[in-house]
Amino acid sequence: MTNGRTDLALESISSLAEQHSGFTQHQRGKYFEITEICITDAETGKAFGKPEGNYITLSGQSLSGFSEHYPEMTEEFAQELRSLLPEEGLVFVAGLGNQHITPDALGVQTVEKIIATRHLQKELAQEDEDFLKQLRPVSTLAGGVLGQTGIESAELIQAVCRQIHPSVVIAVDALACTAPERLGRTIQIADTGIAPGSGVSNHRTALNHETLGIPVIGIGVPTVINTRYLSETAPEMTVAPRDIDRLITQAAHLLGCGINLAVHPEMHYADIANF
Repeated sequence: MTNGRTDLALESISSLAEQHSGFTQHQRGKYFEITEICITDAETGKAFGKPEGNYITLSGQSLSGFSEHYPEMTEEFAQELRSLLPEEGLVFVAGLGNQHITPDALGVQTVEKIIATRHLQKELAQEDEDFLKQLRPVSTLAGGVLGQTGIESAELIQAVCRQIHPSVVIAVDALACTAPERLGRTIQIADTGIAPGSGVSNHRTALNHETLGIPVIGIGVPTVINTRYLSETAPEMTVAPRDIDRLITQAAHLLGCGINLAVHPEMHYADIANF
């Protein structure tokens, strides 16, 4: 893996930024510190180990803790995600990872919070038109990992896409980082898709426009780090924070609520919470 065992574009670029000019970087945010990086040419992308495209990083306090600004944080995340979504069409949310391994369960638990609405377009077509106008068609899937199913996540998602014809795929997965201060404190949104397992040297088929033929937005939170970034003398292994159970639960709830808000812009946090 290029530039250390990290899935975060912000970490990849920080070590090589002075040597390359093929990217732009912008700061904003109120409840998160938001950094948007746009890699503008293939040569720079190759140097950073990241495809050309946009990477939005939201950093703040630990996602496992309580914040009085939780609704505002969710809204801010939703606004950033919404900026990358096509305006119309079915949204397909895919949760990647293994529900039986806590640090890898983020995608699965996030999908459990998504409001699936594709089937309602027919079932409620003549019953509640005003309600349906607020809802964009959404489908979800959490298909497990190769070791459980014998099927690559990309293969399964490709098959579903051929059947339901979404306009965009949102793929949610746990990530790896190299900076301890980003562990469980960072959300990355990328319009370049996602490469499952790359942060822990377990590369699987990528989910992106090239493999699926439609836009793919990758969303993730770093939940693991290699011990060599914590101590030079520690035996090398991949570890998770002590409060990993709470981190996965809280982060999945925030991501799930945020995705719902992003795809249904006429709804508010209170509406989503009621579901």
